[in-house]
Amino acid sequence: MTAIINGKVVTVTGETYENGTVLVEDGKIKAVGQNIPVPQNAQVVDASGCWVMPGLIDCHTHICNFNEPGTMPGLYDGNEMSGPIQAQVRAMDAVYPDDYAIVPVREAGFTTVYSTPGSGNVIGGTGISIKLRGHTAQEMAIPGSEQMKFAFGENPKRNYGNRKQMPMTRLGVAAILRETLYNAKKYSDDLKAAEADPSKAPKPDFKLDPLVPVVRGEMRCRMHAHRSDDILTAIRIAEEYNLDYVIEHCTEGYKIKDVLNEKHVRCVLGPHLSAPGKMETHGLTMDNPGILSKEKNMTVCLTADTGSQTSVLPFTAGLIMRRGMSEQDAIKALTINPATILQLQDRIGSLEEGKDADIAIFDGHPFDSMTLCRAVMIDGVFYKNTL
Repeated sequence: MTAIINGKVVTVTGETYENGTVLVEDGKIKAVGQNIPVPQNAQVVDASGCWVMPGLIDCHTHICNFNEPGTMPGLYDGNEMSGPIQAQVRAMDAVYPDDYAIVPVREAGFTTVYSTPGSGNVIGGTGISIKLRGHTAQEMAIPGSEQMKFAFGENPKRNYGNRKQMPMTRLGVAAILRETLYNAKKYSDDLKAAEADPSKAPKPDFKLDPLVPVVRGEMRCRMHAHRSDDILTAIRIAEEYNLDYVIEHCTEGYKIKDVLNEKHVRCVLGPHLSAPGKMETHGLTMDNPGILSKEKNMTVCLTADTGSQTSVLPFTAGLIMRRGMSEQDAIKALTINPATILQLQDRIGSLEEGKDADIAIFDGHPFDSMTLCRAVMIDGVFYKNTL
């Protein structure tokens, strides 16, 4: 058993204890609170003067897929750009456990990230949630956490338009996605019919099969969209096919905050430290997270998007707080909200009895640029501890 004592324990979903204790046993949180008896045989970690938090989560990265350093100039494993529809590819098959980003990101306080395919295709394939430990992809991956990547706007139309191939326009992006979802829905309906009458079974289709849980609402979609019109197109198509969706980036979300709030949109905002290198990101502002997090029906997360850049996401959150996001909302945007986006809120994202013992300990406010993460625990094991 491990006892973390004397720290400011931020549970996120419950109380904050100024002089709290967290007990960990067998990889799980056993108790959280004040005046908790510490067993004599416990390993004691004195967190005096520190913030004790759930391990941070970046729910939109390319860690272990867009490996650092890149394997070939301009070619990374996260985009299979041999055609705009790649629902059958899986980020899991490109997870590289020795990716450079793992150590700096973990030592910044992150314990779980979601590694997603890139946005070069209209449908990019499934991403996977991984814990930042283990020496095989299977050890790192959280089974059942796959979600499907869609992309709108400039990236897919640039990649294929340059080849004089559909999609060359935003119209083409929407059309090819609708056509694919229509075919997937028909394929899914035929599979359902075959449950009662095997003679109605459709010919197996390796590319449509991964979309069956998507069109049945059983797999969440991650929809890359920066500009306000692309965001609304993504929502429109999601509603046409009753998809469970999240808007990725949502760069111009502040322009349509009323619509997003009305529709209870979940969104992952960022990156915020990059220059607006594309026309669709010229509306980028650090005010966006504060504006959207004040909308009562929205779920807001923060991301650094790339690889090792996630290591400075806590510092970025501090800048975003200075531009209007509350401390409470900023903390949630890197803990319980991304856990909810990943549908893992029963395991990670807060300090609660029974949850995974994923814990980060900071020697000051976690979003202060002068703060260091002093200890990181994943599933009850310390991977960094300088206390």
